[in-house]
Amino acid sequence: MFSSIASIQEAISQGKSAVEITKFFLDKIEHNSHLNAFLEVFESSAIKKAEEVDAKIKAGKAGKLAGVVIGLKDNICYKNHKVSASSKILEGFESLYSSTVVERLLAEDAIIIGRLNCDEFAMGSSNENSAFGPVKNPLNNKTVPGGSSGGSAAALAAGLCTVTLGSDTGGSIRQPASFCGLVGFKPTYGVVSRHGLIAYASSFDQIGPFTNSAEDAATILEIIGGSDEFDSTASPDKLPIYQDVQIKKNYKIALLQEVADTKGVDDEVLKGLQNFTDNLKSAGHEIEYVSFPYLDYIVPTYYVLTTAEASSNLARFDGVHYGYRSQDAVGVEEIYKKSRTDGFGPEVKRRIMSGTFVLSNEFYDAYYSQGQKVRRVLKNRIEEIFKDFDFILTPTTPNTAFDIDSVKDPIQMYLQDIFTVTANLTGHPAVSLPLGQHSNGLPFGMQLMGKSFSDMELLKFSQQIQNTNSNK
Repeated sequence: MFSSIASIQEAISQGKSAVEITKFFLDKIEHNSHLNAFLEVFESSAIKKAEEVDAKIKAGKAGKLAGVVIGLKDNICYKNHKVSASSKILEGFESLYSSTVVERLLAEDAIIIGRLNCDEFAMGSSNENSAFGPVKNPLNNKTVPGGSSGGSAAALAAGLCTVTLGSDTGGSIRQPASFCGLVGFKPTYGVVSRHGLIAYASSFDQIGPFTNSAEDAATILEIIGGSDEFDSTASPDKLPIYQDVQIKKNYKIALLQEVADTKGVDDEVLKGLQNFTDNLKSAGHEIEYVSFPYLDYIVPTYYVLTTAEASSNLARFDGVHYGYRSQDAVGVEEIYKKSRTDGFGPEVKRRIMSGTFVLSNEFYDAYYSQGQKVRRVLKNRIEEIFKDFDFILTPTTPNTAFDIDSVKDPIQMYLQDIFTVTANLTGHPAVSLPLGQHSNGLPFGMQLMGKSFSDMELLKFSQQIQNTNSNK
């Protein structure tokens, strides 16, 4: 119920009020509190906004998202509401302004219902790194929902919102979407403003939607995307209108040879990939294997560069300006040391230390400079592939959702991102589509990556795939 933007619009056209819809979700959130998806429910402001929306509907002045209930990942700022990046270091902090994406959603009469749990500072692949406890996958409460946007994925999969927003630095939207059976979309870098997103790695981070259809993802992207005077990395170019996009009858799709040869990929995921490619071929699309010999370099390069950026970005959280401050500290130096030691969790501290190491004078050239060079090599190779192909196809994840507290080795956890990080390193758009079902009962996704700024064409083609899949 109310699982799509169209279903909300239909309900309102039949006399349902935005207040009724909001109360429906508030009640459902309360009955699913065991998932730990929401860190805070904005009940009073959501009801107030819903009342305003109802008045606009009566006056015939309602926006495109009138009555659509949206949850925000807890690293997206909303004025006069708390935001913590799921970290103790931002304890009690209330945002002084709204992010650009929030302002644009509110302008179209979306109702923001709460902030959603995530891995601390968006660092993780399982949502077990939150200072406020892990999120449970609503499809199987013993398993993780994926990360870092696990709360956003779990909330949508459990039907607690119509749409949720997450951020994607190395797969943090697409991997949870795969684990929870959703559409998860990472736009081209620069299509969506990062103003008001608490930064992890600024040259990688991108805000994007979780939805139940590619069409809804496109609707949200049309609203939140576009240039922004507050973000110099936001592209000035406008994306085409989704409804105006014409897709080809036959596409040429590249399948990376090394993916099929990668150890550790679940056999049923590989079989699902084969079934999907067979279906695409049957529909008239051309599928070819291409070589991408850099697969083993992707994750190391990603972690060298993102930890360096994290080390720099997180220096501002010091126990002095705002947020958590150690009560045991005496003197300025101790305030810095003890506040950061107590305020950050283990994974965040691990990445800050790694980033500080790779940025140090002795190792800068050996690690950070080399990482930037490898990033360029990766981008060049992907661009070469896109000269001959329209899309690149891979599984989204090597496996389905794993049990909570079952992956102890950080390296094994980092390898969860092996298929998703390329799009962040190169800046291309990528979507995870819920196209597989494992014998263990859990879903898994297939990922399509498109050319830079082909976001709407990628989503239009994805919707065609979803429609074809649902008709079988």
